[in-house]
Amino acid sequence: MAKLTYKDAGVDLDIYRQSMSRLSSLLHRTYTPRVMGRDGGFAGLFQLDFANQLFARRYRDPVLVSCTDGVGTKLKVAQLVGRHDTVGIDLVAMSVNDAICCGAEPLFFLDYVAMSHDDPHRLEEIVRGISSGCLQADCALLGGETAIMPDLYQKGDYDLAGFCVGVVERDKLLDGQAIQVDDIVLGVASSGLHSNGYSLARKVIFDVAKLSVDDLVEPLQRSVGEVLLEPTRIYVKPVRAILSHYKVKHVVHGIAHITGGGLCENLQRILPDGLQAQLQTDSWPVAAVFPWLQQLGNIDDAEMQRVFNMGIGLVLVVSPYYSESVRSQLKDFGLESWQIGKIKAGQRGAVWQA
Repeated sequence: MAKLTYKDAGVDLDIYRQSMSRLSSLLHRTYTPRVMGRDGGFAGLFQLDFANQLFARRYRDPVLVSCTDGVGTKLKVAQLVGRHDTVGIDLVAMSVNDAICCGAEPLFFLDYVAMSHDDPHRLEEIVRGISSGCLQADCALLGGETAIMPDLYQKGDYDLAGFCVGVVERDKLLDGQAIQVDDIVLGVASSGLHSNGYSLARKVIFDVAKLSVDDLVEPLQRSVGEVLLEPTRIYVKPVRAILSHYKVKHVVHGIAHITGGGLCENLQRILPDGLQAQLQTDSWPVAAVFPWLQQLGNIDDAEMQRVFNMGIGLVLVVSPYYSESVRSQLKDFGLESWQIGKIKAGQRGAVWQA
């Protein structure tokens, strides 16, 4: 009987080492002075504060914030298109956008990549996207894990998971409890579908309408593949700038990341008992991809609003006196925003008003 090797079982350690050798520079470009240690250790090291007094944070009562998420079946679109450098941005966005809902500064990010077989070029593409997302979020890509599992994944399949750790001073922590009657609900524009609802979108586009990734989406004058792979917008820099702009006053009372469940379900998560977000229909121009998808699949309005972000990727609940100031700052970052509702007394939840 011939001697068996790991390669015979589907894992080539020589190619794996080639893959790992491509990643160091993608991590290093995200490093800040708080990253410690050298390559090759068993864990990433990150100091909470700067040693350099010029940049010291001087935390008084820091609270660590942790988030984890994936990209979902958007990965199937990446495989159809043969492009893998954008889904890494999505991976980072899904976690760091959650972290800023607590008012946190994302500190560092870890990734988990599970693949059917060793593919150095594809892995480099994926991690390049993750690295780019970390640069957008001002956080360090501190490390990760690549698992090769030929018995669990079909040839060419892969999956991603991401993990973010952030920090916020306890007295700056946002949990929605500061939300009060007459606060303004501001909706901030998404970049498109982001990373939610892709099982429904894929079924409509590929199974029902029988389109391919190369077909043209007329309202957007872009291919199906381009529209579906548009990366999730990362809101870290504008939100942190707004939060730090007001040194004394607590202007932003709550933040909601609009993901699976849509606007109403995600906004409800941050509302205190006895308060209701009354949202105004037609208060923002719905991004063109959504009516196109709705018509293509004959999807009910309620289902669209429950599954997709409908053009609103983030919600800020703010003091009415400062709402226009916040909108002006968002505009400085190139972000469109709209007043989409108000907070009123009522049964806890988010409801639509004609």
